[in-house]
Amino acid sequence: MRTTPRPARTTPRLLTATAAALALLLSGCSGDSGDDDGKITLRFQSLAWQKESVDANKALVEKWNATHPDIEVEYVQGSWDSVHDQLLTSFEGGEAPDIIHDASDDLADFAYGGYLADIGDLLPGRLKSDIPERSWQTSTFGGKVYGVPFLQEPRVLIANATWLKKSGVRIPTPDKPWSWAEFRSVTKELGDGTDGKYGVAWPLKEPVSATLNLSLSTGGRIFHRGADGKVDVRFDAADEVVPRTVNEQVNDDGSASDSTLGMGGSDTLPGFFGGKYAMVPLGFSYRQQIVQQAPEGFDWQVLPAPAGKEGLAQGVSPQTLSVAEDSPHKKAAVAFIDFFLRPENMVELARGDWMLPTGTQALKDPALRTEKDDWAAGTALAEHLRPAPAQSVRGYPEWKDKVATPALQEYYSGAIDLGELRKRLVKDGNRVLARYQR
Repeated sequence: MRTTPRPARTTPRLLTATAAALALLLSGCSGDSGDDDGKITLRFQSLAWQKESVDANKALVEKWNATHPDIEVEYVQGSWDSVHDQLLTSFEGGEAPDIIHDASDDLADFAYGGYLADIGDLLPGRLKSDIPERSWQTSTFGGKVYGVPFLQEPRVLIANATWLKKSGVRIPTPDKPWSWAEFRSVTKELGDGTDGKYGVAWPLKEPVSATLNLSLSTGGRIFHRGADGKVDVRFDAADEVVPRTVNEQVNDDGSASDSTLGMGGSDTLPGFFGGKYAMVPLGFSYRQQIVQQAPEGFDWQVLPAPAGKEGLAQGVSPQTLSVAEDSPHKKAAVAFIDFFLRPENMVELARGDWMLPTGTQALKDPALRTEKDDWAAGTALAEHLRPAPAQSVRGYPEWKDKVATPALQEYYSGAIDLGELRKRLVKDGNRVLARYQR
């Protein structure tokens, strides 16, 4: 496993200059007055969990504290498993951290609820221009910016390279990807389950985001906003392509194992390493687990997800950094975020999480364009990433949990047909969303 390099030591002269510059930046901001001794303390709740990622986060906090004696950042460890409920409790109790690490698809209700600060006017021009507008759209609601998107993860096909080479199938590239129809045909050729081997394993314990985000490639949107600003659910021909492909692979072709439908991505890896599945659709960061866990000599490669009429477009919900509305030190918090997301730092965070940075300068870094561990295969997809369809939909979490998840799980298993899936997603779904749009 690659070790994240430690940051270079800062010279005393640079320390003094940086501290002086920051003092000028923060002067005149009545909301950023410090404690009695003039020192500001910021609490930064991070959701980093992999060792490399935690190390990178903590190293940057230490570097900030070493060069900013008047503004101390306290590192607080959070968890992806409980972050939404934990944040809601802390917001309502007036104990929210100043700087909040989350994902963009979790921000809408907090933003509309008044818990997050609009930081659009506080962001420095460097940071605004470095991150593409399509990424800013993921954290912008009602024209206000409630977070800085900084890490993103495309879904890719991780394949048994030896198996594919022996089969003689065409290997897709970002320039010439498989279509969804070709993908179905290839998986049938690679394995139809008769000998216990399958062309693909779909880990769909959480089926909604995977289905919606991949459907952007076919032109699927599912959520449509009208002139009155209200959102309704539709399930048109473009929305059908991805779920129908999965259903047919499982229930008609036998090229996808039905036993993996209730699995998470990690659960499929033993079977993948054991030669049971030729390919597994996974998030880009799963490469780290593969590097750590694959048996010696196992040859794997990253392939782009199938493309539709919109090419390789797919939805993502980037990781974000936000500032609590109740924080008395908003300018200082944004100054830390700007430091934390300098291009060289964004590269370290991306390497720590095995994900892609949103920043255009960081994406150019040679460390993220190597053939080793297939970094280059991921950075080639960055320009095709778009905001996930559900980004700004109020009520999405309830729609996902109560309507879409059980409906898709039943459809993928063959328990219901496409017509029943459409009925549930649309009729039941619009009933849920209507309560949030009165």
